[in-house]
Amino acid sequence: MKKKTSAEKALAQSEVRRLRNKAVKSSCRTSVKAFVAAVQKKDAKLAETSLKTLVSELDSARQKGILTRNAVSRKKSRMMKLYNVSFGTTAGK
Repeated sequence: MKKKTSAEKALAQSEVRRLRNKAVKSSCRTSVKAFVAAVQKKDAKLAETSLKTLVSELDSARQKGILTRNAVSRKKSRMMKLYNVSFGTTAGK
């Protein structure tokens, strides 16, 4: 019986992509946890740098097609809202 080499190659490619996507999503979740921890410690400086890192990672994941545009916008909005509520800043006003 003939082997389906194209199917085997596609399977290998999808496995590589799955692992890469998993790593990027994991990195985003780790950044969220770091940001939330900084907010809970009431450390504005650390929270600000964590937020910038988080936004950068989310934008990178969006650009790579790992996360959808709406998901990234929703996550960024929630994190910025948490920052603004916690530290009393009024963004855009």
